[in-house]
Amino acid sequence: RVAAAMRERSRSPRQLPALSGRIRATDAPCIVQMQRMLRGKQGLLSLAQGVVHWAPPEKAVAMAVAAAGTPAVNSYGADEGDPDLLQALKDKLQEVNNLSNQAVMVTAGANQAFLNLAHAVVNPGEKCVLFAPYYFNHMMALQMSAAEVVVGPCKREGAALVPDLEWLETQCSSDSPPVLIVLCTPNNPSGTVYPRPVLEAARELATRCGAWLAVDNTYEDFTYGVSHAAVAGPNVANLFSFSKAYGMMGWRMGYVAYPEGRADLTEAMLKAQDTTVICPPRVSQVVAKAALEAGPAWVREQIEATVVKNRTTVTAALAAALGEASIVGGTGAIYLMAELPPARGGPADDRAVVEWLAEEHKVVLIPGSACGSPGWVRVAFANLEPGVCAEAARRMEAGLTALVEGQGPGGAQ
Repeated sequence: RVAAAMRERSRSPRQLPALSGRIRATDAPCIVQMQRMLRGKQGLLSLAQGVVHWAPPEKAVAMAVAAAGTPAVNSYGADEGDPDLLQALKDKLQEVNNLSNQAVMVTAGANQAFLNLAHAVVNPGEKCVLFAPYYFNHMMALQMSAAEVVVGPCKREGAALVPDLEWLETQCSSDSPPVLIVLCTPNNPSGTVYPRPVLEAARELATRCGAWLAVDNTYEDFTYGVSHAAVAGPNVANLFSFSKAYGMMGWRMGYVAYPEGRADLTEAMLKAQDTTVICPPRVSQVVAKAALEAGPAWVREQIEATVVKNRTTVTAALAAALGEASIVGGTGAIYLMAELPPARGGPADDRAVVEWLAEEHKVVLIPGSACGSPGWVRVAFANLEPGVCAEAARRMEAGLTALVEGQGPGGAQ
């Protein structure tokens, strides 16, 4: 009878175990959610995804075409990146960012650079600090690492949102200080450029409590009337991207810079790199090196030609609908954030508002709750040509004005 029961059990299908708890606890990617929401809908204009509307420099594309016919790009390369690109990046860090004695690892975008770093320096259950509003993929990477993520506040200084360093000091002085502190400047999503003293103070606090400071500089070229600053230190890792400045979103190129001599960090991140992509895409590295030769001056031409105008257009539309006091950002990156009028009973349901704007006014934004700021929206202004951006801004203004007047989800107070 026992043998028969075992045979019967072996024939019975067994239920698969639940999916990974770490992944189930990770936030859903809001961009994917937006894309699903838009699927099948006609006539929409997007001020949602943070992309630019230009292509890489012509020379860079031509070099990619030429390289595609060579055996080298069909083979694996060095895990940390091709030597000529690594040297070009070290030169750029010195000349543009004033960062010397830096080791560099090339990655498939800045997101992978951050994930490599998180895998290397964070143990499950260890505390990591983000500041709201935060970049949603930073949160997701830390959740996947099973970190304890503590979200700190930002202080409003005029139209800027700056990390609250007094709050950070209490975290660093606690019995369970963080092992990783994450900043993003120019900030996604708030459009704020952090002043150098803020970065230096954060570095000092991180040093005091033995934490790494990770600074995401993806939007370093996108500043308006202020300058981007970068800091170095024995506990500082700087992340960079080619995606936005050089129109290389689909080429997936980024890099992380950290102190030379940290062979332990190099080896740790190489484990993550080799397991994920083995090496950065080789043809993309060809494009990246040629893009570096075009340099910040080329990027500035693209920004001045369209992004500055779009920024003015979108700012005016938000101010007309919600009032200037509702807007933060404007000094950097390619985003503004705006606080929605409160609904009956509390803050606006930003996700419902975003869906309503898409359905009724044919314009798409990102809900602030995806960035830790419920009741707000993020507005991107670099992904459309100026004429199309003006129409998207007109639709946004009309929708938000209607919201203020009591239409839409919840009804304004």
